[in-house]
Amino acid sequence: MASTVLEATRAKHEDMERLERLAVRELQREPANARDRLYQSHRVRHMLDLVISTSGKLVEIYEDKDNARKDEISNHLSSPVQAEIFPKFYDRLKEIRDYHRRNPSARFVSATDDFEELLKEEPAIEFTGEEAFGRYLDLHELYNEFINSKFGTPMEYSAYIGTFSHVEKMAQNLRTSRQYREYLEHILEYLTSFLYRTEPLQDIEKIFAKLESEFEEQWTNGEVPGWESKDPEKESAQESVIDLDYYTTVEELVELGPEKLKEALAARGLKSGGTVQQRADRLFLLKHTPLEQLDRKHFAKGSHSSVSNATSNGNNFKDNLKKEIALMEVKMRRLCELLDEVIVRTKENAEKKLTLTFEEMEAEREEEEVQADSESDDEDQQIYNPLKLPMGWDGKPIPYWLYKLHGLGQEFKCEICGNHSYWGRRAYERHFKEWRHQHGMRCLGIPNTKNFNEITSIQEAKELWEKIQQRQGLNKWRPDLEEEYEDQEGNIYNKKTYTDLQRQGLI
Repeated sequence: MASTVLEATRAKHEDMERLERLAVRELQREPANARDRLYQSHRVRHMLDLVISTSGKLVEIYEDKDNARKDEISNHLSSPVQAEIFPKFYDRLKEIRDYHRRNPSARFVSATDDFEELLKEEPAIEFTGEEAFGRYLDLHELYNEFINSKFGTPMEYSAYIGTFSHVEKMAQNLRTSRQYREYLEHILEYLTSFLYRTEPLQDIEKIFAKLESEFEEQWTNGEVPGWESKDPEKESAQESVIDLDYYTTVEELVELGPEKLKEALAARGLKSGGTVQQRADRLFLLKHTPLEQLDRKHFAKGSHSSVSNATSNGNNFKDNLKKEIALMEVKMRRLCELLDEVIVRTKENAEKKLTLTFEEMEAEREEEEVQADSESDDEDQQIYNPLKLPMGWDGKPIPYWLYKLHGLGQEFKCEICGNHSYWGRRAYERHFKEWRHQHGMRCLGIPNTKNFNEITSIQEAKELWEKIQQRQGLNKWRPDLEEEYEDQEGNIYNKKTYTDLQRQGLI
């Protein structure tokens, strides 16, 4: 009955409006816990993806590459005579109304019910057990790849979590290999996947597009962190590690070792394999033979045809590799900034696991799962706390192992603070700089300096203040003996001598 292309266009516009209204409804709903909040974000993301795909189909219709829309409009609405356009329109409108009058059941056919299901769906989000539903990062595979690589160093997993994003501290010659680039690719892939699973409404592509535009300018100016431009003469001096003018025999080159010989051969485009003796023989040939006249068999594959071309191509490839790696490092640092809280939480969790047995870890994991399922923002809910443990950042009692670790069962009293109690060594040390202790010291007329740290008795504080005053009295400033004056000839006198000589007219 209805026009095919025009009706499809109208239906897609209607679908987009419905999806937008549903997204607003979903965002107006207050989630009950963290898991529900994550599901809400994924549902909204799904709606936005549907809006984007529907918009793409509308763009194809309006582009009208096959002229189907144009033909339909011309067949149903256009007319060679201008005066006949409106009569044709009203005839068409009457025809549609008659159709719906004859078929009343078709009047309210809508796809609304299908879209309403989007509000009830529970997205399938895949997390590993280590990630604890997006609470922590799971970097074990990347950690194993790092410590088993040439550029990595042995360290604990907890230390790796805190340092894996600080790649600029690594030597630059270790960051220009294909293995390192693959390692960066794996980090980017994981962090991007984790960010999409935990924060689906983040526009990662837009963030990366902005980073790339800024990176191009920084790379041109040599201002990329960790890749600052250096003096070309220094770089060439570093590449040509071995100066053959200082060596007269092959045996002297052998003493340099295989690694230095390999670097020198690779810098000149020669084969760098073989034993130490073979490498030294190959490099020693350059002492009496120019590189251009050397036999082709000594060059690495692809470099014997044209030494100059090979050198330039090698430099271009090396520059492109550096630029690609530098851009990946910039992206990784940006993702780590977005996931900063998760990284800190992961490091704390890894350090905590070092103090727990397997049974304790399993019990804590089960407890976290139960809490995640039953978590609620209801303030009237009673909290079970028989041990009277302090409350944590989440409004719940802190774990008992943390209570014992920080010694929160140990009481410290301060007489200067009015016999106020401080629980735990950390709170006790911190209170010396807080307002209560400072007020008590002001009431005693004593400055609150580092000399009075760890002193909580009023009598001890007064005795120490008297000793300090006595010591300061011996070292008191005496201007008549210590204040210096200079005459016109540059001689230095104290104040008393200068005034005496001035009275006598000698100055």
